[in-house]
Amino acid sequence: MMPEEQKQRIIKILGEKAATKQIVYDNTLEVFEMLKKILQEIAENYNESLKGSDNRVLIDYRDRGKFEAELKIAGDILIFSMHSNIFEFDRNHIIWEMPYVSENHINSYCGIINVYNFLADSFKYNRVDDLGYLISRIFVNKDYSFFVEGKRQKKYLYKDFGKAAINSGALRQIINTSVLYSLEFDLLVPPYDNVKITSVAQMNKKFETSKMQTGKRLGFQFNSDDVLEENKD
Repeated sequence: MMPEEQKQRIIKILGEKAATKQIVYDNTLEVFEMLKKILQEIAENYNESLKGSDNRVLIDYRDRGKFEAELKIAGDILIFSMHSNIFEFDRNHIIWEMPYVSENHINSYCGIINVYNFLADSFKYNRVDDLGYLISRIFVNKDYSFFVEGKRQKKYLYKDFGKAAINSGALRQIINTSVLYSLEFDLLVPPYDNVKITSVAQMNKKFETSKMQTGKRLGFQFNSDDVLEENKD
């Protein structure tokens, strides 16, 4: 390829792909700011209804910076995290079967907002080896079109990508679904053989961090297959 051809190629990429990614980033950040406001409203609304209840079950919202927000619900914490980069789907992803994407690949570029579920005690006691789980992720493109991969998020699957723009009502339902899932997703006792042996060093350190790595499905499989199975419905 000659220098002039290279120049024209660079200009084309900057004018199309790079410019689109900037639009997608701006849209995703705007959606994330909307999500933060809804999280705060949800906390205030539920706490009003929980007046007179044990203070430990009240919902606490915390803004963790430009790209993160936290919702503490009793013993659980949901962390909403926007990735600062823009992504395209791999060629085997089912999204490419949609005319909206296959006929205009620019529509495939998406920003991502991830939703993680952690135990509140993992942060309270600085148990750095404890596990958190990705329970959903929201994809947003240049048209504000969106879809959601995740636990029980059947209403906003990839098949509707390109048909509607994300709005506050959709975000509220996505958040409520994530909260319900985390509350019903219980911490299980680890298999006996996984914790039957410990060392003096581990016991001496137990006041600094937990000797046992803790997560809601410790010893049990929890992976993307669960999400894919739900998406088949």
